[in-house]
Amino acid sequence: MDAYVEKDAVEAGDDRRRPLEGPPPAPSEPAPPKPADTAGTTSTNGTTGASGTGGGIMALSLPYQVVVAVALAVTGVFACVHLAMVFLHVAPSNTLTKQNGQAVDDWIYPEFEQNWKLFAPNPLQQNVSIEVRAELATADGGRRTTGWIDLTAQDTGAVRHNPMPSHTQQNQLRRAVDFYFNSHNDEHRPNGLRGRLSEQYMRRIAVQRLDALPSLADSDVRRIQLRAVTRPVPAPWWGTEKSKSSPSYRDFPWWRITDADRSPDTGADPNRTDTAQNRTEEAR
Repeated sequence: MDAYVEKDAVEAGDDRRRPLEGPPPAPSEPAPPKPADTAGTTSTNGTTGASGTGGGIMALSLPYQVVVAVALAVTGVFACVHLAMVFLHVAPSNTLTKQNGQAVDDWIYPEFEQNWKLFAPNPLQQNVSIEVRAELATADGGRRTTGWIDLTAQDTGAVRHNPMPSHTQQNQLRRAVDFYFNSHNDEHRPNGLRGRLSEQYMRRIAVQRLDALPSLADSDVRRIQLRAVTRPVPAPWWGTEKSKSSPSYRDFPWWRITDADRSPDTGADPNRTDTAQNRTEEAR
């Protein structure tokens, strides 16, 4: 009996010495799940997982990857071919240029023409313009000759203040005149087939320009004559070089206008030249 009393006394003393325990803590809420990595996961070997987007061309689908790869390949081939053609064009005459000269010229002209006149030791100091006049058939059966019309001034007016002028406005007339001078002698006699072809080309350009003028609308153009007017560029005020200021003229022969010249859509065979109509004649 006494043993039980002592045991209860000891347990009561221990309870007085033991600190009071608070209420049990509330259970903690689970952490929210992390968002999925939209940039893709990288495995230990450095490759991007299937959920990743990659970068560059690899970010595209397979059909678009094929399209981009083909476009890059075509662009690279075009650039290499263009550089090779330009190199052969400006390089001195050699075996390749002799064998493939026509192919090189077809590639270069007219869009990629290489002109070094700006860097020549003596740059061009003249302005050359092309003028034309026409002989018209009047209603009473007579003939009337117009005044000189500056075709170069028409092109210059169309190009000036135009941010994107056409290739025709810039080079058609100039290249046609160069073609004519290079295929004729000083007496305006053609040097073979190219000379006759250049005459046809010049006639058609002139007739088209005349037909576009409102003052000559519905006129019956029978003959035309062109001339090249060379005007020296004045020297700067600080220069000591002296040059003449008066222009010089080089008259072309009178040319009869044929039906093929009147229709720009009708091609004429350069090998078939009508001596009665297409021959050049002196001014009457």
